[in-house]
Order: sequence, then structure tokens, then C-alpha cells
Amino acid sequence: MVTTTVALALAVVVLVGFAALGVWGSRGQVRSVEDLVSARNATGRRRTTASLVASVMGVWILFSAPEAGAGFGIAAVIGYGVGEAVPMLAYAKLGPRIRELVPDGHSLTEYAHARYGTAFYAFVVAVSALYMFVFLAAELTGIASALSLVAGVPQYQTAVLVGGFVLAYTTYGGLRASLFTDAVQAVFVLPLLALTVVAAVLVLGGPLAVVDGVQTTAPTLLDPGFLPGLQFGFGLAFAILGAELVNQTWWQRVYAADGDDTVVASFRRAAGLNGLLVVAAALFGVVAVGHADVVADVTSSAYNADVAFFVLLEATFPEWAVLAVVLLALLLVMSSVDTLFNALASLVTVDLARLRPRTSDRRLALAARAVTVVVALAAIYVSLRARSVLRLFFLADLLGAAVGFPLVYGLYSRSLTGRGALAASASGLAVGLAYFPDLRGYVTAIPVVGDALPAADPLYLTSFAGAFLVSTLLALAAARVSDATIDLDALADRVTRLDDVATDGGSRSDEVPAARDRR
Repeated sequence: MVTTTVALALAVVVLVGFAALGVWGSRGQVRSVEDLVSARNATGRRRTTASLVASVMGVWILFSAPEAGAGFGIAAVIGYGVGEAVPMLAYAKLGPRIRELVPDGHSLTEYAHARYGTAFYAFVVAVSALYMFVFLAAELTGIASALSLVAGVPQYQTAVLVGGFVLAYTTYGGLRASLFTDAVQAVFVLPLLALTVVAAVLVLGGPLAVVDGVQTTAPTLLDPGFLPGLQFGFGLAFAILGAELVNQTWWQRVYAADGDDTVVASFRRAAGLNGLLVVAAALFGVVAVGHADVVADVTSSAYNADVAFFVLLEATFPEWAVLAVVLLALLLVMSSVDTLFNALASLVTVDLARLRPRTSDRRLALAARAVTVVVALAAIYVSLRARSVLRLFFLADLLGAAVGFPLVYGLYSRSLTGRGALAASASGLAVGLAYFPDLRGYVTAIPVVGDALPAADPLYLTSFAGAFLVSTLLALAAARVSDATIDLDALADRVTRLDDVATDGGSRSDEVPAARDRR
């Protein structure tokens, strides 16, 4: 095993290097809180695409994607890939609409407040913040598990180091620092991931030997018609689509792009790249079952499918190569963690500017940085107690699956009200929780309700699809029966730049924009 000291030293070198890059790349560009949280119109097609890819390429692709492949096979691999590609295609359509209706916006929550009013806004804030926080904790859990497995590094040390160094440059440069490091990380990571895939196939004896090993050990994993795998794969597609619609990361990058054409082209390119990356990573889980000692039974105390990728590497690669891949994982986790820090901080900062419109620019920037520190500490704490990266993501995905469609449908529907959107989302979440296996003990403990619940779905399809489809159908029905006519054009007047709010006071009304008949 690689010594703990060597692994820690190399990890620190990587972390220091990219922290320095983040500070250097954003120096002199953060002159206001507006620059810190939005970086409006700052990126062209190449940098926007690189940021979209790097933000997705978190360390989770080496953990949760292979974990899904190891547990449910090729069908789950395809479902994961489709699930990552579809949201990017959705944003290629949604992005220009968001920029048109809310040109001076920053976050999905301020849109929710302007479009739907206080009640649904509060629900969206809770869901979006919790989703991104769980995502962040899962990232730290993954990299801490990797260094612990490969070099015996205590998990708390890894989590603190990663969180601390990423915190150093994100609190300084905000979103601009994240966009700069994303571009650099994409340049490094994409070729290294491709090299890792090719090297693994060659070391295992070529494509035929890889397939033969899996066919001998677990042939059902190679069957695209394997029913549990299909159910799990479809469930993932619903889960990821809904969750990404409430991910502040993408809303920030919609505004950071320098035009509608950039938004459309960048998200379309990212759809293909992200889908392929996830499929390649998830296939490692399938391969690992056939060529390493991987235990995919989540009820077993020996369960290690969440680190299947690294179990395979340890069984086939020399120690130095395994450590090199772990350092690659560090780049992956940094690209996602800095993005999530900025996204979470922007939610709080934007809402603070609205609630306290006379707050100075300096105080808003200070609040953004303070929130980033608090979020980092809390995520580190949670990461030290999590077992499965994939299960952490499932909890986050369930929340998004219930809220995603009602949230974005308001960009097009003039009749969906805040009450209708809230009722649709809450109903979808209730259905999803009724079948969700990971919180079963808590849900069944609810008096009266617990005894009436259906059996949990261990493959998650009923839970994720139920949450997404029920909220979608109810949102459509609520819009159909509503006699409201919301003036979508008025949204632009209700959401202003942060420097405008600090100076002029901004809009304080909690009501939905007044209806005006523009037909």
C-alpha cells in the first residue's frame, strides 16, 4: 500500500496548485458582489462547455456511477448516461427562456419568488439547498473513501484538506474562480480519464477478456433486458432529470454565458460529453464485478460496490498508478465542490439582498463568503458519517424529482399559480417518499400514515418516477383548471442586479406579478 504520508503530500501539492490557479485566474475580476456570485456574460462557448463538463465530472463518476453498474448492470449504465444527457438538452431550451424572462437574475430561488410567491419559493429554497448540500457531502465522502482505501488516509483529514483548499479560492474569487479552474480541470481530466479507460482494458487482456470475465462471474449484468437493471436505469433517468432542474449550478452558468447562442451550443455539447463520460465510468463497475472482489449486496457488511472502481484498479494496476488515479479524483472533486460552494452561497446572498435591500455591497460579499465557510464545515461533518455515495445522491435526487417540472413550467405557463405548483410538488414528494427504501424507518414511524404505506421499491423506479410524474401531471392539471393569467413579462421588473438592489431598495413585494391581459 502507498504510504499515508506520500499520499497526503501529493494530495496537498495538487490542492495547493489548483487553489493558487483559482486565486490567480480570478484576480482583479471580483469588484462587487455581482461579480462574486454571477460572473454575468463572462464566458464564451468553449469555456461554458468546459465548465458544464467539469461541474458534472465530480468524483461521484468514479463512485456512484460504477456502484450503479456493479449492482444493476448494463441497463443501469445506459439509464445513468441518458439521465445525465437529458438535463443538458433541457437547459439548451430553458436557458434562453430564463435569460429572456429574468435577464438580471442570479438564482432559481429568486425566480421562484418572483413567479410563484412566498410559499412555493420557501419550498424551492429548502429543496434546492438540501439537494446541493447532499451532493456536496457525497463528493467529499467519495474522495475521502478513495484515499482511505488506497493509502489508509483518515477520512476526516481528506475531507478537511479538500474542503479547506477549495474554500480558499472560492471565497476569494467566487464564481469567476470556479469558471477558470473548471476550464483547466476539463483540459487535464478528459484525457486522463480516457487514458485510464484504455489502460484498464489493455491490462485486463483486451475487450474480449473483459467481457468474458463478467460473463463468467455475473452474466446478468451484461443483459440489457435484465429487468431489475432496466427498472433501476429508468428510475435514475427520472431522478437525475428532476434533480438537475433544481440545481443552482446550471442556472448560474446560464447567466455566465455571453449570449443565448452560447447557452444553446454549450449545453448541447455538454449533453453528449457528459452522457459518454458517465457511461464509461459506470461500465467500470460492471467490469469490476468480473475481475475483482466486489460485493454488491448493500445489506452485507463487506459491501464495497461504492468503491468498485478503486477495487478494480488495486487488483490490476501497480500502486503508483492507483495513486495517480486518486489524484485525478482530487481534480474531479475540486471541480464539483467549488461549483457547489458558489451555488449555495449565491442562493443565500441573493435572498439576503432582497430581504434587506439596503445592505451594502461589502456586507453582501462578506455574507456570501461566510455562508461558504459554514456550508463547507457542515458538509465535511456529514461526509464523515455517510456510507454509500450513491444512496446520498438518491436522497438528493428524490427532492429534485418532485419539484423540477412545476418549477420550470412556470417559465411557459401563465396560469400555474404558486399554490398549484406547491400542491403538485408536495404530492409528488409524498408519493416518492412512500416508496423510497432508504428512509423507510423514518417514514413508517409516522403515526397512522406509516401503517398504510405500500411496500418500498428497492429498485427506486416507483419512487423516482412516481415523484416526477405525479408532480408533472398535477402541475399540468392545476394550470388547466386555474383562471389566473400571470404576466410573465413582469418578472424582469421584479428581479434586479444585486448592485441595483443595494442602491435602490429593489422590489419587496411577496405577491406574484399582477396579471395583465397581453393578448
